[in-house]
Amino acid sequence: MAFFNLLNRVEYACVCGLLNPLTKLYFCRHCMKLRCGFCVCHEVDSNFCSNCLENIPSSETKIRKNRCNTCFNCPSCQHTLSVRASTATVPLTTGSESKEGSPAVDDPVKAKTSGSGSTLDAGTTAGAGPAGGVKQVTKKMYYLACLTCRWNSHDIGIPDQTAATGQWPEPEYPNATRFALLLEHYQSVVLHDKQERQELWRRKTPKKTQFPSLTDRTGLTVSMMRRQMGWSDGKVQLKTTPTPIKESIASEDVETLPDELFHAEVNLKTITTLSQRLAQPAKQSASVSQLYPQHKLLSIKRSLRCRQCDHNVIKSEYNPSSIKYRIALFAAYHVPDVRLVRCDPMRTNGTESALLLRITNPTINEMTVTIMELPTVEEERLMIQELKAMAIESCAAASLTSGGGSGGGSHQTPLSSLSLGFARQGTLMEEPRMIDRSVNGTLKLPDSSFTVNQRDDSAEFDEVVQGYQDEPKFIVWRKANHVVIRLAVQPKSDAKPGQDIVVGFTLQYTYFNTVAEKSVASSSSSATLPLSGTSKEQKWHALNTRIYVNLGKLPVVEERTE
Repeated sequence: MAFFNLLNRVEYACVCGLLNPLTKLYFCRHCMKLRCGFCVCHEVDSNFCSNCLENIPSSETKIRKNRCNTCFNCPSCQHTLSVRASTATVPLTTGSESKEGSPAVDDPVKAKTSGSGSTLDAGTTAGAGPAGGVKQVTKKMYYLACLTCRWNSHDIGIPDQTAATGQWPEPEYPNATRFALLLEHYQSVVLHDKQERQELWRRKTPKKTQFPSLTDRTGLTVSMMRRQMGWSDGKVQLKTTPTPIKESIASEDVETLPDELFHAEVNLKTITTLSQRLAQPAKQSASVSQLYPQHKLLSIKRSLRCRQCDHNVIKSEYNPSSIKYRIALFAAYHVPDVRLVRCDPMRTNGTESALLLRITNPTINEMTVTIMELPTVEEERLMIQELKAMAIESCAAASLTSGGGSGGGSHQTPLSSLSLGFARQGTLMEEPRMIDRSVNGTLKLPDSSFTVNQRDDSAEFDEVVQGYQDEPKFIVWRKANHVVIRLAVQPKSDAKPGQDIVVGFTLQYTYFNTVAEKSVASSSSSATLPLSGTSKEQKWHALNTRIYVNLGKLPVVEERTE
């Protein structure tokens, strides 16, 4: 149960031990475990502009400095600027005049017959012009304007453009040359370090076979043969050295502030705010008249990948205008949704209060739910050790697969032969930890399991009311794929008035998975029931997740004075 601006009342425990609402968790169908934002690998799929919806390749994104060339942000309120059109009277150029007079030039007979008339018309048009001899024409011009704060490019003197996608002038920054030199210097440093690492890997990499080529059998390498024949070596890489750069030297001589700064009146309308200055870090002008429009930052579409099994959890469409997903393994689509309905006021005198929870089945299969106690500290430590062992086994299996199997040790790549970390990113998994949440309330759990019907979209329009018989006593209400249960809760004796009461339980539910058996990680807590006569390895699994519910603050009991 998650809110946008309020406290998350119901939180689920991720495999790594962090607590998150269900809306911020993902479910890996191959590992069959919950994943949070730290348990998945974030990858950038595409870069695009959110205003013009232009897809930009990653190589071009670096050249553009992660900004769009055609869209701008308002320097005053940071909203997107719009291109507005206006009409302006401009002098006619020689090229335009020749184009207009082209029909007369093409026909010399008409030019001779109408020579006197054309001279008279030209003199009349020139006299009518404001410049006293220059022909004026009306032309459409374009400028930038903000529809939110009414800022436009005329405020800072940017000239209008003749095209809607014209090249707007870029401001010149005083430290642009210095930053360009620093960028060139650090690029050379990165290239130098990369060549050194490649040289180190080449030396440490074992040979693939005893005789990697036919020339080695005779004792002659390709390089020696080329030298004997008088040819130059084909692949000669020159080592790059970092480009020298002038170091910055701190100076103690600081210019004194002018006296006008202390005595002149301050007009806040002409001074930039902190957000306006930070939006332009290259210049950070103090006056509003020096604020220039900034190119709009590009947005990204990212995909999320499970760090343990290396399968995609979230994969979006490539089209920027599409909001659909190719793969959308959100936890809200696979894990039961537990919501807090109502909790009666709790007392510290030992009386129990009624707690109503609603459980929703988001899948298309019937689900059996069992509510159990939370694991103890020793059991939780054993679970963490098992998770670490499973992670190490999966990384070792991935390294063997990348190296060609158990019998393919001679086909290992240079990266996999050095360490397992280069072969796979699974070693960067979030380390499991103990859950940092104290439970100060006791929950009276139900004595039996119960079933929750599958999700049926047509059930909302079905007027037939199905009767349920032999329902457990703790089930209060049932409709479609929703079930409301009543539990008894009691705060512990050490709970203080005004303190948040938190209860927790382990929710065990059955999950119907359609992933092949070889890609599903085997776990001791999962029970599999194979279905006969199915081509796909469809199985039932019993999964567990820990849930913590915040019931609110314990009321303060005021003593009555007679």
